[in-house]
Amino acid sequence: MIDALRDACARFGVEGAILDHALAAAEAVQPAWRSRDAHALRVSAKVVQAFAGVGISDAHLQGTTGYGYHDFGREAYEAVLASVMDAPRALARVQLVSGTQAIVATLAAVAGAKPSICSLTGRPYDTLRLALVDHPNALCAGGAGYDEVPFHATTGPDERAIAAALRRRPAAVFIQRSRGYAPRPSLSIKDIERLIAIVRRESPQAKVVVDNCYGELVELAEPSAVGADAVVGSLIKNLGGGMAPSGAYVAGSSVVIDRVAERIFAPGLATGIGPTLDAGRWLFAGLHRAPKAVCESLKTMDFAAALFSRLGYAVDPLPGAPRTDIIQAIRLGSPDALLAFAAGLQRMLPVNARATPEPGPVPGYADPVIMAGGAFVSGSTLELSCDAPLRAPFEVYVQGGMDVGHGMLAVTSAAARVVHA
Repeated sequence: MIDALRDACARFGVEGAILDHALAAAEAVQPAWRSRDAHALRVSAKVVQAFAGVGISDAHLQGTTGYGYHDFGREAYEAVLASVMDAPRALARVQLVSGTQAIVATLAAVAGAKPSICSLTGRPYDTLRLALVDHPNALCAGGAGYDEVPFHATTGPDERAIAAALRRRPAAVFIQRSRGYAPRPSLSIKDIERLIAIVRRESPQAKVVVDNCYGELVELAEPSAVGADAVVGSLIKNLGGGMAPSGAYVAGSSVVIDRVAERIFAPGLATGIGPTLDAGRWLFAGLHRAPKAVCESLKTMDFAAALFSRLGYAVDPLPGAPRTDIIQAIRLGSPDALLAFAAGLQRMLPVNARATPEPGPVPGYADPVIMAGGAFVSGSTLELSCDAPLRAPFEVYVQGGMDVGHGMLAVTSAAARVVHA
């Protein structure tokens, strides 16, 4: 691996101190990578068992058009997905184009006619906060019926403050597993289990909705296994395996799934409609390959953490540390460093490598955002990308990397640009 990395970097003119740091980082993460591979085998066994349990055949791979009535391939995919997600049922549709759309629909379905929602993990990521509170047509416009418990970056959720907020009896409780654009840790399944236990004690009537984006298959269990009523995420992130062309999912209890489906489609139609078009084959294939893709992403993030920590930057998580999502935060400390990182990553991506990332407005975000991305499926951040809002503390959030070899080259390129800048 070390000699191969040296030869590969030579193709792109990476040499000197940066190459030495990259080689040392690759050597340092080998024990962590062996652990990641062993874990991926366990996750793969879970996914393979789910496919076998449903009995997928060639016929299930054919899509439907129009209304999507009697789409038994869709039903089979949802059965496999439910098993993988440790849930009784799942709703997965290409008509759900983002995790944010699915989260808002789920919260709207369970929060009541006059929505009452409490976020236990602080301020949600920007686009979701806009949809829940800040937009004139938001679910809880102006904050009416909305509560938010601060999430402390070092100590995590404040359990006493959470208990106090839950005594106000919200109809829906929201938990964001990943960090979003915030300097806070992502949550493990055990962390989520502790939060759900507080909900059941203080506000047992509340429905718990977990935003699981970027966290799927990183651990062996999913939030439904520890009592979440609904678990929501995007199909073009972890579970899509880089192959799903669009879509999002909700996994949970039968009551919740039916309520969400009626909110998305229409009362009385529930889960009976929603054509898979030509996507069914790729949804199945992506889910089957997702454990390996997620593993490669985790290994890429280990390498990024190891390299940038050697260069003197604060990283979270630390290299080789337990991970609960596929995101790596690197505190670069300045706008110029953010732009350099994005440019260095972009030049190594398979699509639009000649583009130069520039900060600009993004719907739902208050600050300009710089992004590097060159995915075969637009928005599929599992394929390797980075995002950074231009605001203090000027952290870049790197995610994905389905091929650790490509990931190492791209991250090394980003490091070379940062050091040069």
